[in-house]
Amino acid sequence: MYKIFFTALLLIGTNAFTQINSESSAIPSPPAFDAINQQEMRSNLYELAGDAFRGRRAGTLDELSAAIWVAQKAREAGLEPGGDNGTYFQFFNLFRSRVTPESSFEIMGKKLDLWKNFWPTVVTNTHLSGKVVWLKNESDTLQSLQGKIVAMNIIPPRPLPASGMSLWAFRYTLLALRDAGMLMKRKGAAGLIVVADSTVQSLLPFISHAYETGQYQIEGMPSIVGQHALQIVLVAPSVANRLMDGNSHVKIDIMTEHFTYPSVNVIGIAKGNDSILNHQYVLFSGHHDHDGVGNPVNGDSIWNGADDNASVTVAMLAIAKAFHEKPAKRSALFVWHGAEERGLLGSRWYAQHPTVRKNNIIAVLNGDMIGRNAPDSAALLGTLKPHKNSTELVDLAMQANNQYTHFKVDFSWDAPNHPENWYFRSDHLPYAQAGIPALFFTTLLHADYHTPKDEPDRIDYKKLYFMTKWIYATGWMVAELNKAPAVDK
Repeated sequence: MYKIFFTALLLIGTNAFTQINSESSAIPSPPAFDAINQQEMRSNLYELAGDAFRGRRAGTLDELSAAIWVAQKAREAGLEPGGDNGTYFQFFNLFRSRVTPESSFEIMGKKLDLWKNFWPTVVTNTHLSGKVVWLKNESDTLQSLQGKIVAMNIIPPRPLPASGMSLWAFRYTLLALRDAGMLMKRKGAAGLIVVADSTVQSLLPFISHAYETGQYQIEGMPSIVGQHALQIVLVAPSVANRLMDGNSHVKIDIMTEHFTYPSVNVIGIAKGNDSILNHQYVLFSGHHDHDGVGNPVNGDSIWNGADDNASVTVAMLAIAKAFHEKPAKRSALFVWHGAEERGLLGSRWYAQHPTVRKNNIIAVLNGDMIGRNAPDSAALLGTLKPHKNSTELVDLAMQANNQYTHFKVDFSWDAPNHPENWYFRSDHLPYAQAGIPALFFTTLLHADYHTPKDEPDRIDYKKLYFMTKWIYATGWMVAELNKAPAVDK
């Protein structure tokens, strides 16, 4: 029955959420569509996602430079400062842990090259020396491995990541290492060496970049690595023969170092024109950071993040200009989050430390990647249980689409069993977890996702224009309501 219902829902498409209450159907049309200028968004996007900002990696001067650019554009759009101490900025600290360049791995006295032949995958101090126990197959795990240094070929995870998933080979690697690590920890192994297979080897430059980066946290987050975490070292296939030798001896010294970096949310406000309701806010959400400079792919080492998420950054600037020109009853709050790519850290921080009263934020409209794929399609998440937390907010978004933009809306990515778990991977999440009505607008993944090929010349600017109109129209409707959208029971 669930499959029948879900299939029907997809076929119905935009008609699935057209039952709107009488109050919302009487809301006047958004008055400032003309402020959304396609050519201006294109120009802004080419600036922000150009090489000058070097991919805007969180915790770097490049991210801070991009944040200053966003703040300047927000000021030009007419927004008032909404950050700390009368500024457009809310700074917070990133706590980074990474493996040091001095870390070493020796087999029979011969050193391997860090990030070329071996990759520590757990950021924890590790000092191991001894004979290697080579596991030929899974049945070898029946022997006692207590306190042993174990080596093995990578075993494909069960089940495999779903076909066609984003970053498939990286997910394959993470799952395989997780499964092997859990097994070895139960067996009491002191350390684990895993030999990459052809699937993993094809993506080693990307995997290397991910592990070399290390891990990021903010204050208040639980530790990512447990106190007694098992070190798992991934090694190149060329190393396998030396590990299989029955007398193979290894010496592993992994050291870690820790840094504190600044990151920043950029915040602006378009004040509402109702003396009572302007103390409430419709929050427009996106992130201004991306992945920075990494290992080259076809000679390009800058991961510009044009769709992810310069597309939403410039869309929010256009929406800000519209609200400044024609204010609504409620105020519009714009938060360009920092450090989203490091784990939604900017939105987690703002949800915990809002610069306005949290109870006065009546809705969050978040966007992430809104400029690619088929020109007439889009997706809206936060529409299906258990992700949906406000039926009234969903109804308003669908009314706005039906009236103004007419996208074929794909709800399938909002299903709780969708393999991408896309709902949990953008900045609306901390607000939804805080009980604030929240939606996620997106045009979904594509082949250039998290690669240096996510460039400004690959954006569909006409589609970006209409996605911006959809988000603006939804926000305008919410801002004009006499009563804030209710949270579902």
